[in-house]
Amino acid sequence: MSEFRQKCIGRTNLVGSFAAIPHPVAVEVMAQSGLDFLCIDWEHAQISRDMIETMVRAADVHRVPAMVRVPGHAPEAIQAALDSGAQGVLVPRVSTAAQAQAAVKASRYPPKGERGVGPGRAAGYGYRIPEYLAGANDRIVVAVQVETAEGLANIEAITAVDGVDVVFVGPGDLSVSIDAVGPNGAGRLADAIRTIIGATVAHGRTSGIFCASPQNVGRWAAIGASFFVLASDTMFLGAGTAANCAAARDELA
Repeated sequence: MSEFRQKCIGRTNLVGSFAAIPHPVAVEVMAQSGLDFLCIDWEHAQISRDMIETMVRAADVHRVPAMVRVPGHAPEAIQAALDSGAQGVLVPRVSTAAQAQAAVKASRYPPKGERGVGPGRAAGYGYRIPEYLAGANDRIVVAVQVETAEGLANIEAITAVDGVDVVFVGPGDLSVSIDAVGPNGAGRLADAIRTIIGATVAHGRTSGIFCASPQNVGRWAAIGASFFVLASDTMFLGAGTAANCAAARDELA
């Protein structure tokens, strides 16, 4: 757990998944599957703030690092996620260097940032504040998600921001933003992803990307990506159910 950030910035190949089902049982099932980390999806899933802490706690039981994809850029959301005990945050729709800098400031304690000190779960509800403060800046992963045409245009500036650990590609939103949806846009989307990964690696940052299927992992690893979020608990649930249902029907045929 304590080595998670070092593995991220050291470009160790890591495979995680989004946790979108708002229940600790789902987190525990995913945590026992062999994943290197989980990313609780507070942005797109129906997860409440109090459930974030419960889900992080469930991941902690199995010693699997849990990050949180926060709903937006608000420092209050970033602090809430980190106070819950999360090992890092993934900040969506980062399109400028200023937005990346704001994410870093909200995630780090002074003098490196502006994160507020509070008696949350991460700090032992107030009983371990000094100990937590002493190591939090070195342990917390700050990942920014580039998924817009503006972010693509500003990728050199974003990747140059001090304190950004992971630059994460969101292919879905990126494809919409650059008008590269579907088979006809596949080439244009791939070029954009290569541009983002290339700039990230050139600036010494860790490159990450969402992969809906494992077949895409090797493709992006070959050009420098090392941080992969593979599908989600809901996607695995649906795919597994569909595959087993189809197999059962084949047995009946």
